[in-house]
Amino acid sequence: MNISEIGNKIFYAGVNNRTASVFEELWPIPNGVSYNSYVVAGDKVALIDTVPACYCIKFLHKIAAIIGNRPIDYLIINHMEPDHSGAIQIIRQKYPDIKIVGNSKTADMIAGYYGITDNLLIVKDSDTIDLGSGKTLRFFLTPMVHWPETMMTYLESDAFIFSGDAFGCYGALNGGIVDSEMNTDQYIPEMYRYYSNIVAKYGVMVQNALKKTASLKIDYICPTHGPVWHERAAEVVGLYDKMSRFEAEPGVVIAYGSMYGNTEEAVEIIASELAKSGVKNVRIYNLSHTSYSYVLADVMRYKGVVVAGPTYSNALFPPVEALMKALHLRDIRNRAFAYFGSYTWAPAVTKRIEAIIEGMKIDVVATPFNMKQSANTDIEESCRTLAREMAAKVL
Repeated sequence: MNISEIGNKIFYAGVNNRTASVFEELWPIPNGVSYNSYVVAGDKVALIDTVPACYCIKFLHKIAAIIGNRPIDYLIINHMEPDHSGAIQIIRQKYPDIKIVGNSKTADMIAGYYGITDNLLIVKDSDTIDLGSGKTLRFFLTPMVHWPETMMTYLESDAFIFSGDAFGCYGALNGGIVDSEMNTDQYIPEMYRYYSNIVAKYGVMVQNALKKTASLKIDYICPTHGPVWHERAAEVVGLYDKMSRFEAEPGVVIAYGSMYGNTEEAVEIIASELAKSGVKNVRIYNLSHTSYSYVLADVMRYKGVVVAGPTYSNALFPPVEALMKALHLRDIRNRAFAYFGSYTWAPAVTKRIEAIIEGMKIDVVATPFNMKQSANTDIEESCRTLAREMAAKVL
C-alpha cells in the first residue's frame, strides 16, 4: 500500500470519496471530498481523527502499512462529526488499549454516538501529550469552529497544526497530499464554498480561534478535508481571517428565480448596467438550476448582492426563499444588498424579503420595486438605477 509521509514521522492516513454527489446530504460535491486522518509516530503513536465508518477496512490497512504491528497509544479527536469519528469503534476493537483524547464536550458526544465512556483522556486548553522522540502535542480548544467540541492539535517540534474542519475544502485529493505536490488553484474556490456553506455562521468563533493560534509557528496546516497546506499556509489563514470578518472584494452576485423569463430579462438589464458602471466581477445564478451552495460562496467573496424572484402561491418563489433563509441563518453582514420582485396579480416578494432581512447588518442600497408581468420602460429604468447605485457602493 502507498504510504504518504508528509513530515518527519508524520503520515497521511485519509481516504477519498469520489462517488458521493452531496456532502452532509446537502451540498454538491462534483469533485468528491477527502476525509483526512494523520498518524504521528514518536516513541508512542498518535492517530489524529478517523474516517467514515464505510471506509474502515481501507483505513485499517493504511494504518497497518504505516505502523506495522505497533499499537496506537492515542486517538486524538479534534471533531466528532461522524465523517471524522465514524471509525472509532473499529479502531477500539483493533487497538483495545488505545486512549481516546478529547475535551469534555467530546466525551459527551462519544458517549452519545458510540456508547464509549472508558479509556478517555480529557484535555483542556493548552494541555500537552509527550509522544517521545521530541514530539509533543498541544491542544487548543476552538469551540463552534464549527461544533461545540472542536479543537486543534499542534505538533510543536514540527510546526504542524491539525485543524479539524477549519481550513478545509471540498474536492478529493488527486495523488498529492501537500499543496507543494499539486496545483491547488481548484481548491481555493472550494474553500470559499465550504466555509460559506458550513462555517460562516460562526465568524466570531473563527476569529477567536485565529487569535488563540496567532503566536504559533505554523509550517503545515492539516485539515480534515482537502490538501495539507504548506506553501499556501499563510494565504489560507488570511482567507479565513478575511471571510470570518466578512471582508469582501469589489463585485456583485445576482441570484434570481424566473419561471417564464421576465425576471431574468430584468436581471440581464441590471447586469449590463453594472458592467457599464465598471463592475468587472458580476456573478449571475439562476436558483432553479444552481444550488445556493455556489451562491453563498460568492456572497462571501463579493461586496454586492442582488436578489430577485417572482411571486409563487402568494409567497416568495421557493428557491429564492431558500437562499434568503440561508443568508439570514449565516448572519451575512457588511454587504450592499438590493432586491426586487415580479408578479402577475399578487406583489408578495418585496414584503417577504424585507421581513427576512430585518435585523441583518446589511446596507440596502436601492429602493426595492415590483415588476408587474414584464419589464416596461419604467421598470427598465428602475433596473438601471439599482445597478448604478450598487456599483457606487461596491467599487
